[in-house]
Amino acid sequence: MKINFVILFLGALFISGSFESRAQNNSVKASHKTSCKIKWYSIDEVIELNKAKKKKIIIDLYTDWCGWCKVMDKNTFANEEIATYINKYYYPVKLDAEYKNDITFNDKVYSYVANKGKGYNQFALEITGGRLSYPSVVFIDEELNVIQPIQGYQEAKEFIKIVKFFGEDHYKKTPWTVYEQNYGK
Repeated sequence: MKINFVILFLGALFISGSFESRAQNNSVKASHKTSCKIKWYSIDEVIELNKAKKKKIIIDLYTDWCGWCKVMDKNTFANEEIATYINKYYYPVKLDAEYKNDITFNDKVYSYVANKGKGYNQFALEITGGRLSYPSVVFIDEELNVIQPIQGYQEAKEFIKIVKFFGEDHYKKTPWTVYEQNYGK
């Protein structure tokens, strides 16, 4: 009788564990699905698009070797709320700071500069105000003027505040600290 009870108990544990494992696997798969992704453009595409319809530009400045850039792609730019907002209010550009071809922006040509093994494109240096740091996100207004570069990894919950601050023109009339305190109220 004891043996039957032990076998029955172990069988129940095994069965419930396998159902729980399947449920967890399904929820993990579902949480990785995103129905909205950012539609990234090149600088040239954005300049042409901006001629037809004026929008702000957001530039994700990265390098291939930057670990935090990859984390930001996975955790921040993959966030559905952020992707939806950026696609609606900005022309998004993903730009390798070490891009070797010339970039023409605002009638100025920017070139690649070799620098001790790893170089940079002068455009990346210009839009970050001379402070190359990765990842960096640069906000540019509808008239192609740099509003603000933001350096370093940004978590999704903080980054949504930043994209809305610039996207909805709060930066023109409200200091960041006041905006941040009142965000969501």
